[in-house]
Amino acid sequence: MKLFLSLFATAAILASCATSSSKNNAENDAETSGEWISLFDGETLDGWKAGENPSTFSVEDGAIKVAGPRAHLFYQGPVMNHDFKNFEFKARVMTTPGSNSGIYFHTAYQDEGWPSKGYEVQVNNSHTDWRRTGSLYGIDDVKEVHVQDNEWYTEHIIVRDKHIVVKINDLTVVDYIEPDSVAEVTDLNGRRISSGTFALQGHDPESVVYFKDIQVKPLD
Repeated sequence: MKLFLSLFATAAILASCATSSSKNNAENDAETSGEWISLFDGETLDGWKAGENPSTFSVEDGAIKVAGPRAHLFYQGPVMNHDFKNFEFKARVMTTPGSNSGIYFHTAYQDEGWPSKGYEVQVNNSHTDWRRTGSLYGIDDVKEVHVQDNEWYTEHIIVRDKHIVVKINDLTVVDYIEPDSVAEVTDLNGRRISSGTFALQGHDPESVVYFKDIQVKPLD
């Protein structure tokens, strides 16, 4: 009986390792072939790490719920070793009335404060901040409201070299090329094209926002 249990346990471990290896191989193949890769499993925050106030983030009904004090949830998982330069990023997003959030790219994990590196793409349909969903925050801002609160929409970010495109439900709202002179402007700090990871923003305790179907497609 003990031998049987030992053999069963060994088989289970080998099966688990094979599944993990198969998953890693599939991710590696997707990275090299430019396919869409999921960054969120719909059940846990595995692969993501919050700095301050981690309780701002939870998983609810297959989505990341953002609700609480200022916080940022950084992707720290294995895909591309969480370092993306050229890519397409998509997420399904739903805001609630008066909410503010954002999606950072080319950023890096930090313990607290607003991310000092990377660009922010705005998530805001009715907050007091006039910069609306799709804005490349403080760089190329959108005043129009293209989607409504309490409805799921797709936020699509495409970055290739210095060219940034933001689409909301297939509508292009930002088409921006970073000028070479940005590298010489010190007051922009880290707001420039480089490489890095993604982060979801918890803006304030009154803002409740949901993210799901978070995917990336690496580009050459």
